[in-house]
Amino acid sequence: MAEYSIRDMITKVNSGQIRIPVFQRGFVWEPDAVAFLMDSIYKGYPIGSLLFWRTKEVLKTERQLGPFGLFKRDPDYPIDYVLDGQQRITSIFGVFQTDIAPTGDDSAFKIYFDYTADRDAQETQFLALKDEEVDSARHFPLKTLFDTVNYRRQTERFEDSLAKKIDQLQEIFKESRVPIQIIETEDKPKVAIVFERINRKGIPLDIFQLLSAWTWSDEFDLKSKFEELTEELEPFGFEGVGEDIGLLLRCAAGILNQNASAESLVSLNGSVVRDRFQEIINGITGAIDFLRNNLGIQKLSNLPYDTTLVPLSAFFAIPGNQQFKYNGTQRDRILKWFWRSCFSRRYSAGVLRNLNRDIIEILKLREQGESVLEEFAVEIKSDFFIENSFRLDSVNTKTFILLLAQQNPRSFITGAPVNLSNVLKDYNKNEFHHLYPRAFLKTQGQITYKVDSLANFCFMSKSDNNQLGEESPSRYKNKIKKIDLVLPSALCPQKSLFGDKYDDFIVERSGILGGEVAKLVK
Repeated sequence: MAEYSIRDMITKVNSGQIRIPVFQRGFVWEPDAVAFLMDSIYKGYPIGSLLFWRTKEVLKTERQLGPFGLFKRDPDYPIDYVLDGQQRITSIFGVFQTDIAPTGDDSAFKIYFDYTADRDAQETQFLALKDEEVDSARHFPLKTLFDTVNYRRQTERFEDSLAKKIDQLQEIFKESRVPIQIIETEDKPKVAIVFERINRKGIPLDIFQLLSAWTWSDEFDLKSKFEELTEELEPFGFEGVGEDIGLLLRCAAGILNQNASAESLVSLNGSVVRDRFQEIINGITGAIDFLRNNLGIQKLSNLPYDTTLVPLSAFFAIPGNQQFKYNGTQRDRILKWFWRSCFSRRYSAGVLRNLNRDIIEILKLREQGESVLEEFAVEIKSDFFIENSFRLDSVNTKTFILLLAQQNPRSFITGAPVNLSNVLKDYNKNEFHHLYPRAFLKTQGQITYKVDSLANFCFMSKSDNNQLGEESPSRYKNKIKKIDLVLPSALCPQKSLFGDKYDDFIVERSGILGGEVAKLVK
């Protein structure tokens, strides 16, 4: 284990030999914590070792250390990136360095030694003071300990015993050594694991921050690239994709590594991510276009599983500025995979295993045509639409809504086609209502099936619902102008709906819905 003196650390930070990578958080210590650190160093108490990653890798680094703007220097590689100990290094540097004027609040680093207080194992003699709180008759600034000229000026007025006490203070800090652990490796996944473990009780590992640092160049900033993607997708209602960093990283990993684990990205050379970033953009935008054009999906929240985007992005990821043109067979098989994935709840468990398998198979479909992409078990129980309740944020309800959307539903009052683009973009409960009104069912005594069963819902605007009222279906029937168009578009049986027999209706409609599912997944 190496040891650095305080002077060593100040010199190495100033020279750029020690750097803070951008994936570290900023300086967060309170002034009292800085003063407490100084007291521990003075008394020889352990302050813990610092952890550095020594590498030839060129990372994006912070040019600020707390409020101090660092000199722009080109150090000799390898250099030491701080993985653990940033707060301690910043504190030590901020308290003792004298070359850099602060550009922000430096009050945390104005630490003074109270030379009138008795030395005590428990109580501290070090204080963080505002300028107006400083009493020169008792407070000595630590800032002067490594500044020969200023130190002489500060101590020349002291009588011998006090001067000796302050000289001893200076000697302690000059002789102090801080233990340093150094990891020397070019294995970035190993570094990511170490960083995760040391931060387990603090800030969790942020793969995006690590990847941003490892892919950065003067011409490429991953964060900015993802922000640009968000802006590009916003007019189409898919800005949520760009805002979901975890999903973006999974898509990128699936495209570049054929592995949906975001952690797998840290094994890549930064230049690979930069050079292939257009493929990532093409893959994500191509997947979104497919979902919009073939399933009517208007925003990320329409998807039962947002992870569906990962294999789809891999399928559409090609170099250049053109999108991959799929054929009819590929389209049909992807759609079958989509529906089977939704109804089997494929991504509710074993997510990474299933994603990685699907990425491989969807790429086989693209390149070879031979694939088992959609060949996995799916069982639709006969009571699926009866037992599952309508909850807008649930996987089953989102799947049900997309199933109804494929039928081009119509307004119950006018018979005009529902504007699915607007409805699915707004995506709120006002666009879906009961076929058998809740108020009517309350008058019917005992019923077998839940009022909020999926089978009792359809596309129905708030306006249409208000006009139909809370009456029985047999009474609101006359308000529906184009029954022969409206009910088939809602996969809704006419006879049992208007017979006011709720239990019979639920069973029959559930059967119709199940039959439609069978067509999609067979």
